[in-house]
Amino acid sequence: MSSGRLEVKIKRVCSRKRSFLKTRLAPVQQRGRCSPIRTSSMTERRPVEYCSDSEDLFGDYDSILEDSSLLAKLDVAEQNERQRAANHLDSLTDSIMDEFREEPFEDLPASQLQFQQHITEGAKRSRQMDKNQTSTPCQSVSRTAEARLETNTQGDGRRSSRVRRSMADLLKKTMLENAAAPVKVSRTAELKEAVVSEEISVALQAMETISPETTDLGPFFGLPSKVKELMHKLRGIQNLYEWQETCLNLDCVQQRKNLIYSLPTSGGKTLVAEILILRELLCRKKDCLLVLPYISLVQEKVRGLASFGLELDFMVEEYAGSKGKFPPVKRRNNRSLYIATIEKAHSLVNSLIETSRLENLGLVVVDELHMLGDGSRGAVIEMTLSKVQYMSKTTQIIGMSATLGNIKDLQTFLRAENYTSDFRPVQLREYVKLSDSIYEVDPKEENCFRFSRLLSFKYSSAMQKMDPDHIIALVTEVIPTHSCLVFCPTKKNCENVAGMICRYLREEFLKHRENEKAVLLQELRDSGSGSVCPVLRRTVPYGVAYHHSGLTSEERKLVEEAYSSGVLCLLTCTSTLAAGVNLPARRVILRSPYVATDFLKRSQYKQMVGRAGRAGIDSVGESILILQEKDKILAKELVCAPMENCYSNLMHDDGKGMLSLILSLVGLNISTSLQQIQEFLSGTLLFVQQKQLCVEKGLWDVTLQCVDMLKEKDLITIKVTGSNSPELQITRLGRAAYKGSVDLIHCDILYKDLSKGLEGLLLNSYLHLVYLVTPYDLIPQCNPDWMVYFRQFTLLSAAEQKMSAAIGVPESFVARKAAGQTVKKSVNLGVVRRMYLALVLFSLLKETNVWSVAERFQLSRGFLQTLLSSASAFCSCVLHFTEELEEFWPFKALLTELTRRLTYCVKAELIPLMEVSGVMESRAKQLYNAGYKTLTHLANADPAVLCRTIENLYKKQANLMVASAKMLLNEKAAVLQEEVDELLMLPADLPQI
Repeated sequence: MSSGRLEVKIKRVCSRKRSFLKTRLAPVQQRGRCSPIRTSSMTERRPVEYCSDSEDLFGDYDSILEDSSLLAKLDVAEQNERQRAANHLDSLTDSIMDEFREEPFEDLPASQLQFQQHITEGAKRSRQMDKNQTSTPCQSVSRTAEARLETNTQGDGRRSSRVRRSMADLLKKTMLENAAAPVKVSRTAELKEAVVSEEISVALQAMETISPETTDLGPFFGLPSKVKELMHKLRGIQNLYEWQETCLNLDCVQQRKNLIYSLPTSGGKTLVAEILILRELLCRKKDCLLVLPYISLVQEKVRGLASFGLELDFMVEEYAGSKGKFPPVKRRNNRSLYIATIEKAHSLVNSLIETSRLENLGLVVVDELHMLGDGSRGAVIEMTLSKVQYMSKTTQIIGMSATLGNIKDLQTFLRAENYTSDFRPVQLREYVKLSDSIYEVDPKEENCFRFSRLLSFKYSSAMQKMDPDHIIALVTEVIPTHSCLVFCPTKKNCENVAGMICRYLREEFLKHRENEKAVLLQELRDSGSGSVCPVLRRTVPYGVAYHHSGLTSEERKLVEEAYSSGVLCLLTCTSTLAAGVNLPARRVILRSPYVATDFLKRSQYKQMVGRAGRAGIDSVGESILILQEKDKILAKELVCAPMENCYSNLMHDDGKGMLSLILSLVGLNISTSLQQIQEFLSGTLLFVQQKQLCVEKGLWDVTLQCVDMLKEKDLITIKVTGSNSPELQITRLGRAAYKGSVDLIHCDILYKDLSKGLEGLLLNSYLHLVYLVTPYDLIPQCNPDWMVYFRQFTLLSAAEQKMSAAIGVPESFVARKAAGQTVKKSVNLGVVRRMYLALVLFSLLKETNVWSVAERFQLSRGFLQTLLSSASAFCSCVLHFTEELEEFWPFKALLTELTRRLTYCVKAELIPLMEVSGVMESRAKQLYNAGYKTLTHLANADPAVLCRTIENLYKKQANLMVASAKMLLNEKAAVLQEEVDELLMLPADLPQI
């Protein structure tokens, strides 16, 4: 400290000076293991006096013998023991300590408490050891007690004195050893929780000196025991599955090698990843990145891990949609766990490479690693992992994957070990239904199917016509006692099937958890500002609902929570539910082997049927695939074929992935020549699979072609310097494109639109800015209703109509289309459709009511939310794009606020509350009206009070909400503190005389 060094003096205390001590042998204040010393002044600091550890602190003084209450306990215990001695030969000392357990020494110092535990355990051990073994204090007491039992005829007074004396001596000896023990806890560590800090230190030392064969790194897989307690408290997890322990103890995990582990759905893969993440954060003090495929999964995981972050002192940061800071805030004292979508993870890694901070990233965990084979998103995963491997030799990569046919290719790509298990916590039985017969799937059978049973449900002619596939018969075998999922090929089919099932359910279903279903309907009505979906209004009373992207995110969340708690017993859903949140069921029914018009892939089928069986609830899970006779042959291949292969997607969609990869390699100075690009590409999955994927053109030819295309688009330049190989350099536009994560197909169009927008930017309305950030990739999905278009156009102000005409959408064109007339003048329909989407977004920003806007534009609520989410993410991309181009400086301030408005699309006062992960608009309104108007209010709220104040808020939800608010508040405070520290830091290059 600046006020001077702490002076420590050793003061020897003689036995004569200890008479003032009453019942305390060595007060904490005078021990070497003292708590942090408080001083009244920073400038007037007195030397701290400690007792010499080598001195006999007791002398002739014996507080044990002067403590009459303790002696009384010894006498009573001894008398009870004498009465039992004739029938039992147990140790006297052990029995005496049993008496003390009923009334623990709450007032004694830590050393005496330690003695109590020490003597108890020692007595137990002594009974199991041979009498001739070398004595220890505990064994001496035990043997002395046994001897006294054998000579029970001797005088009671003498024996009582000996028992007291031996126990007093032992207590003094133990305390003296404790006093002489060296202090292991540093001054800094004493300020924190002792248990956590000491065990982290032990685990860290073990990791530094560990041999490859050793698997035991500490109390809980190298983590503090508090982590295990938190797992039990927050997750209800007491023990790990056998495969999880095996996986965590693998040599490659201990040696921090890369690992891919593959298990069926619901096998418990995520818990292993979380333990490895916590070990990296706490033991190695490194940041971690968790990559998840969907925004909803990111938000769910942020909520779930916020409590761990608060308890264990690390940050949990969300990178999804428009959220996330690039580069992340550099923290001196705290480690961070970044939870990101696939696209945000790539941008995050780019920013860490650019700022030379990738070495701080100790671990990257990728969920659903098999998505490497999933189109453009797979290409982004491949780019991210290739860069991490190439630029950092210390960052470990862990991949969680479904079982794949060519897992060896992924192992080669990631230089990883593989752990595979077919473990499922609940047994899965797969069936198919043909006509009214049920067949069990059995690959050993010649036809793959073995007859199981006939359906016994009696159908009327009307029911048979309405339900030819016998879905009602299949679901009523399990509901309402158990849960059921029905996967349907289309969104409309989900709603129709839910309605059809409810039409034929008995009235008893209405009474099952009736009050809770009424609460759910009210919550749905609140989320819709008084409106509720007519289908849900009809089906929820029966415990049935549908689930697909046509619902708003708030409606989906309410339906998911009601299903998880058992209020809803059946969901009709699309295949996206299987890939998203974990909602298991006793029975899973596949309405058809199709998704829309495409036949199911084996990976999709396995993901759906994997939802069958709820761990800890069901003993078995069932899946039933409904087939028509025409699909029987394809279905055999579907259920019995080996798993599909996973292939690189860098060449997908005319090589878009390769173009983006090469551009970012040049921009980040990873590769500045063709030879360096070739060297980098040798570490990609595409290189591993080039024989299968680069048939028409070799990988080198593809690389040269991509470089030429980037040069033509003015994204890179080639500089020839003498005899050296040509040097690749990025242009300003190229840098803006890769830093903004803008699709290269659209980057030149975006540049032109922004340039043209600056010429006559409309600032008295959001409409012009909203048009500029309306996503290009949603334009093909837009089919305007021309009458609605014209009606909304006429409601615009004169300035807004003038702006619309300037970008290429004049009123005359819209009026002619609305009247059904042909338009001779050539108009860019892409611009017209984009303007229509901009009008939808503009209406949402003005009204913030999704229901009324959806009704006005004849669009689904789900599409409106998708549009909002995509627009906020694209607005963030455009913001980063403009930051790299000086001519677009006015957009920085304008787009920052617009991104915030599009992200939440609510009244300004609710935005601080909705920044908390998991808080939706209706909940934010409840909180605001109850007086919780800011993030600080919510972070300091008592969850119990919240539950009583906020209607329909359960304790678990309240705890998660408060924990998320605290984490966000800590994150914001840490950002400000880092800025303060940076401002006050002495410059390293300060000129000196």
